Amino acid sequence: MTTIFRYIATLFILGIAISQPAYAQFGSFFGPDKTVAEQRQDILNKSQATLKQLYEAQPKAKELIEKSVGYATFSNFGMKILIAGGGTGSGVVIAKDKKLVFMNMAEVQAGLGIGIKSFQNIFVFQNVAAMNDFINSGWTFGGQVTAAAKYEKDGGAYQDATVVAPGVLMYQLTDSGLAAEITGKGTKYYKNTDLNK
Repeated sequence: MTTIFRYIATLFILGIAISQPAYAQFGSFFGPDKTVAEQRQDILNKSQATLKQLYEAQPKAKELIEKSVGYATFSNFGMKILIAGGGTGSGVVIAKDKKLVFMNMAEVQAGLGIGIKSFQNIFVFQNVAAMNDFINSGWTFGGQVTAAAKYEKDGGAYQDATVVAPGVLMYQLTDSGLAAEITGKGTKYYKNTDLNK
């Protein structure tokens, strides 16, 4: 196989992967996509599994989430291929009143290297304005943030969460547990119009 052919084949496969909608992780190239109700349930099941994993890695996070006005969980599977890598994912914002808003995430990453990274992001909202801004404004997060001890005014720790915006804390879980360095990689979060009908 010539180098040019391999390069074209790689670009073609990458183009197909990127063009797939975020819900494609629930479907198959060779089988029918899941119904809207099944997709919603898959996201809710993944959300519960993500919270369970978070509470095992950082038990005090449960108290922080319970005191919040709401939280969001996102599951992502990102593949980095040669020069540009990206990924899509899905998630849900769950307000204190149990209102659900299903969302998508898309990320673009530049840089050399080959690797596969799956991770889950958990956002904790400290006030309604921050949560509504996240939901309604198509929130974008970029760069890397190294988790450091963050403290409230009364001196209480944020339980290993990282402040990523005013009123928004974030945890990131990888296969090996709680991430010390949070990677945003130009990630955009936006409402899933199909699942919120």
